[in-house]
Amino acid sequence: MKQVEINETVKVGRVHPQTNYHFPMMIGKPVSGWKLVLKRVFDLIVGLIGTVLSLPVVLVFAIFVKLTSKGPAFYKQERVGLMGKSFNVIKLRSMYQDAEARTGAVWAQKNDPRITPIGRFMRKTRIDELPQFWNVLRGDMSLVGPRPERPVLTEKFSQQFPDFPKRLRIIPGITGYAQINGGYDITPDEKCKLDNYYIEHFSVWFDIRMLFGTVKIVFTGDGAR
Repeated sequence: MKQVEINETVKVGRVHPQTNYHFPMMIGKPVSGWKLVLKRVFDLIVGLIGTVLSLPVVLVFAIFVKLTSKGPAFYKQERVGLMGKSFNVIKLRSMYQDAEARTGAVWAQKNDPRITPIGRFMRKTRIDELPQFWNVLRGDMSLVGPRPERPVLTEKFSQQFPDFPKRLRIIPGITGYAQINGGYDITPDEKCKLDNYYIEHFSVWFDIRMLFGTVKIVFTGDGAR
């Protein structure tokens, strides 16, 4: 893992999106202020451009996914977002259909056998995340922020790490400080510390740096699994 400077239990059941999960432990107040307004304006402008430019790539890989494995090209998955509010994240399918039927929701690992060959390439280049520009335009996500976790994993990590729910003080992102500095080979505790560091220091300029860092990772494949 690269060196970086760093100077609640969730009630989960079968729920529909837009559920508000309740945290007995303190999340803290949501981030607010003029920097957040600038962040949203930046998200809308770049998100719209990203949606238009990425559309041909998404359509091509959607065809590849359909041709190389059974199942839909796209899938929706429930994630926990700002202040515990759930939403459906949209991705290109990178795993075999019903890959978690036996294992349930688990933390992805290096050389994960559940991932298809084309899915491995999409994860390496982050192409599977491109449909999330739509989540950005909807306001579910930001370009940069803590990666949203699934409810069952949010519950688990919140029980293990008391500061984990504090990641929900800001809208989640397509990419984030933890992904740039730790990639996929990062523990939940390390992810929590990096995400909370980002929340305390975020700005539009910080987001721009993270986006350039993401572009570098796309070309190098660093941290992919």
